[in-house]
Amino acid sequence: MQEWFSNHPFITYVIILACIMYIFNAVFRVQRLPILKEVVVHLVMAIGAFVMFILQIDKLPIIQCMSVAIIMMMMLRGRQLYDKLRKKNGKSEVNTDSGQ
Repeated sequence: MQEWFSNHPFITYVIILACIMYIFNAVFRVQRLPILKEVVVHLVMAIGAFVMFILQIDKLPIIQCMSVAIIMMMMLRGRQLYDKLRKKNGKSEVNTDSGQ
C-alpha cells in the first residue's frame, strides 16, 4: 500500500488534505469563522498536508493513522447517536444497586 501511495503522489496529497479537513471540522471547529480567517486556516492545513505528504512518501503510515482516527471518530459518533436514541425512547439503564 505504501508503494501505491508513493507512485500516486497527487492522489496521496488529496487524501491527506481531505482527512485533515474532516478531522478539523469534526473535532476542532466550534463555529464558522470569518471568510479571511477561514482562508488562512485552510492554507495552513494545505501546508501541513504537504508536510505530512512528505512524511508519507518517506514511508511513514500517515494515511493509515488518519484513517484509524476517522474510524474511531465515526464509532464515537455512532455511540453518541445510539445513546441519544436510547434516552429519547426512555430505555436508559436504571441502576438497581442499592448503593451498599
